[in-house]
Amino acid sequence: MKNKLKNIPFNVAEIELVYKNQVDPKMRPIVTSSKNAHAVFRAVWDDNRIDLVEEFKIILLAQNNTVIGVSNIATGSTTQCLADPKIVFGICLKSNAAGICLAHNHPSGNTAASPSDISLTHKFCEGARIFGIKVWDHIIITRHGYSSMNDDALMPNFD
Repeated sequence: MKNKLKNIPFNVAEIELVYKNQVDPKMRPIVTSSKNAHAVFRAVWDDNRIDLVEEFKIILLAQNNTVIGVSNIATGSTTQCLADPKIVFGICLKSNAAGICLAHNHPSGNTAASPSDISLTHKFCEGARIFGIKVWDHIIITRHGYSSMNDDALMPNFD
């Protein structure tokens, strides 16, 4: 957008946020447990990559825990994946999400949360709290199963 003021020698970009959810609310799944969240994640996870590289995804939830959408956040290496909080929270804010579920896969097949998984989850929970967003769970997915940090009592309690 060109600056309409005379004698100012610069241009600036106009930033516009647009959000349109084309999915009928009656057709959206509801996430009420780790089992529901795992089913949603597995429906969108690429089976050809689950044993190859780590990927990080989020489920975005409305106030009533209906799924607004799923977003692919990052793809990493065989042993790690760096999820940028700016990307995660930008997507949360743009979609007006009230809550999220985090997930990443372990190509090794081990569903146990590592110390770095737990630390990252706690950081996301702290950041989400600032925005009034609830992090419901962090699911670790493999081809043969999953674990839930919420079910395993590894989620921080900020309430």
